[in-house]
Formats: sequence, C-alpha cells, structure tokens
Amino acid sequence: MLDTASNPVTPDAQSAGGVSDPGPATDSTRLRAATGAIRTLGTNPATAPIMLHPGDAIPTRRRVLYIILLGALTALGPFTIDLYLPAFPVLEDDFQTTSAAIQLTLTGTMIGFAVGQLVVGPLSDKVGRRMPLIAVTVLHVLASAAAALSPTLITLGAARFFMGVGAAAGGVVAMAIVRDLFGGKRLVVMLSRLALVSGVAPVIAPLIGSALLIVMPWQGIFVVLAVYGIVMLVCTVFFIPETLPPARRHDKGSTTTWQRYRSVLSDRVFLGVLVIGGMNFSGLFSYLSASPFLFQEGYGFDPQAYGLLFAVNSLGIVFGVQMASRLAARFGPQWVLAFSTAGTVVFGAAIILADSLGLGLWGTMVPLFLFITSVGFGFPCVQVLALDRHGKAAGTAASILGAVNFGVAGAISPLVGWLSASAGITATTMASVMVGCGAIAVIALWTIVRPRTVQALTP
Repeated sequence: MLDTASNPVTPDAQSAGGVSDPGPATDSTRLRAATGAIRTLGTNPATAPIMLHPGDAIPTRRRVLYIILLGALTALGPFTIDLYLPAFPVLEDDFQTTSAAIQLTLTGTMIGFAVGQLVVGPLSDKVGRRMPLIAVTVLHVLASAAAALSPTLITLGAARFFMGVGAAAGGVVAMAIVRDLFGGKRLVVMLSRLALVSGVAPVIAPLIGSALLIVMPWQGIFVVLAVYGIVMLVCTVFFIPETLPPARRHDKGSTTTWQRYRSVLSDRVFLGVLVIGGMNFSGLFSYLSASPFLFQEGYGFDPQAYGLLFAVNSLGIVFGVQMASRLAARFGPQWVLAFSTAGTVVFGAAIILADSLGLGLWGTMVPLFLFITSVGFGFPCVQVLALDRHGKAAGTAASILGAVNFGVAGAISPLVGWLSASAGITATTMASVMVGCGAIAVIALWTIVRPRTVQALTP
C-alpha cells in the first residue's frame, strides 16, 4: 500500500510502490506545499529529484494500474444509472405505466447517488478511503440483486435508490485518491482520465444495455451490475491502496465534518463550479433520459441503432475531455469553461431551430453531437477547479461536487417528460431543458467564478 503521508518518497521506493525511509527529516528535506502535499528534495537537494506530491514517485506502470482501477470504480456509478436506459420502453409496457413514471426510477437512482456521496466523501476524509468504498460497494451488489427480483415498479424504484447509494463511493473516492497523490498541472492530467470515464460511461452504457437486451430480459441488466460490483469489491480489497493514513486524517482544521464542509463551501470559486458542474450534468442527463423515447419512439430506432447513436456521441465526450485537459494545463481551466458553457447554449439552441425548421433526424443529431462535445470539455475543468484548492478535504469536496452533479441532474432531467405531457418527447422539449442548463452555467461562470480572478495552476 502506498502511504502518502509518512516519510518523503524517494525513487528507491518506486519499484515497491511504497515509501522508503531516507533518514530523519529536516526543514530542508521536507516542505509542505499549499495543497498539503509533501515536497521531497532528498538528502542532497542539488542532485535529488523534486517531488511536489506523493504520486510523483509512483512508477508509470503502477500509475496506469491505479488509473484503470479508479476509472472502473468511477464508471460504476454511471453504469448503474444508465445501463438500463434502453429498457425504458420495455419497462413501460411490463409495468403498464407512463414514461414519466419510468423516468422517476432514474431520478431515484440519482438522488440515492447524491445522498451516498454526501455520506461517503466526508467519511473517507475521517476514516480513510478504503473502508467506506468497500462498505457501500457491498450495498450496491445487494441492491442490484433486489432490483433484478423486483415484482413491482415501487420495489424497483426502492432498489434503484439503494443501488445509487451503493455506487456513490466509486467516483468520489477515486477523485479523492487522485487528489491525495497529485496536485497542480499533473492533477489536471490525472483527473482528465477520470473525467473521460465519467463522461464516456453514461454515453456508452446504453450501448451495452442495448446489446444485453438482445440476449436477456431487462432483469439481466441488474444481474450484470451485481457482478460488476463484485469485481470492483475484489479489486478494492486487493489492489486499491490507502492514500489517507491516520496522520493526515486529523490535521488541524480538518478534524470534523462541519469544519471540512465549512472550508469547502466558503470558497466562492468552488460554489460557482458547483453550479456549473450541476448544470453540465443536468444538460447531459436530460438528453440521456429523453433519448430512449425520442429516438426509439419518435425516430423509429431499434435498440441496436439507438445504442450505435450513443457510441458515436461518446466520441464527442472523448474528444472534449482530452482536448480540455491539454488546454486547461496551458490556458487555465476557467477559460476552457468559458467556451464549453457557451457551446452548450449555442448547440442546444441549434437543435431547437433545426426541429422548428423540420430538418429531421440529422438536424437533431449534428448539433446534439456538438452539444455533448461541449459538455465533455467542461468535465475535467470542473473537477480541477473544485479539488485543486482543497487537498485536505478532497473527499468532502468530491462528495459535494458529485452529489450536486447527480442530484440536480436527477431533479431536472424529468422536466423533459413533464414538458412534453401527452404530446410525446420531441427534440425541442429535450433541447429546451439543455439550453436552460447551459444558460445557468454561463451566468454562474461570469458572476460567481469570475475567470479573471482565478489563480493559475501550480506545478
């Protein structure tokens, strides 16, 4: 296990992925950066490498392993939420209910996800990263099994809520672990990898769900999610290190949950980014929750064609996230957000215009792809601006960010169905919610965050 707060990390410990003891630490050998990370100059500052953060000493191979595992943990939440989206029409028929009622099971999942993060994040700052992760992953497995056995829509909704709670730890703890290990511009790169997963997973999950529906009933999707949870549980037990040792859990100013919440929520930039992140996710999930009905019922897609649409749109997420990480490191994440938030408004409005002109399927799909790409540009920037300033409360900051992202998205996305009423979901009703979310994000960026006041990233 990698102990990030014991003695300074040296290259000699790389092969083991741990920490060696170079001898007694002095003021010249150990300096604490503003982020709370340990700066190591070694016994000979003139020749030893400078390590601003604990993760700097991790060899590339082990770093790749951590990113793969943390990425898989991050994906558990989006897969839990979105894997069953292609089954919405089937669920509507099986339970003899309305599309709005089926969408409420999605809302319940996202609310559970938000509640779980609010608990798991501060708890991980208090007791370490591994224990909360293991506990709620077990809950996810049990809830997934209950969902597969649900005889009514009410029991399915309850199971989905607890699935959301159980999936909450993956994303929030993964971000906290990355923040424990890295800071500054390298944090941008590492978080961009997780942002890629959190952005792509909601988009490709319906593709996988569509494929699963070919070979199994909708209940089988929840069996697959239970197996996914079991795999993540095993990987956590054997491969995920504890990156927050006891010494760092009791730092001054971070001893209580209230102190951590107060520290994070008193940060103006964090509050602004919180609004932007929530609106980004709300715009994306408005599309995700409405698209099964829009494309399968409105445009006549079968589940496989619907899944292919999601695969194409996932490329927009990939491109947006990767380009954003490079641009954010060079120009600052706040300026990338300036363009991405504006893009969501412009391209969402383009969908409405194309629909009013009767341009059909392509009039919807092209600006929709550009909208999703703009959302992808925003993902890593939001995470960096939220976490870089709060190293000692990374779990709390990540939990608030995740809770707001999914909680607000869960509350807003059903608006598409309610606006449509009995007329059915259209491109215009879907895009109207997306444009509204983008407009709020633009306002929050320029009135709360105020890009010109944000300090440049540290090395």
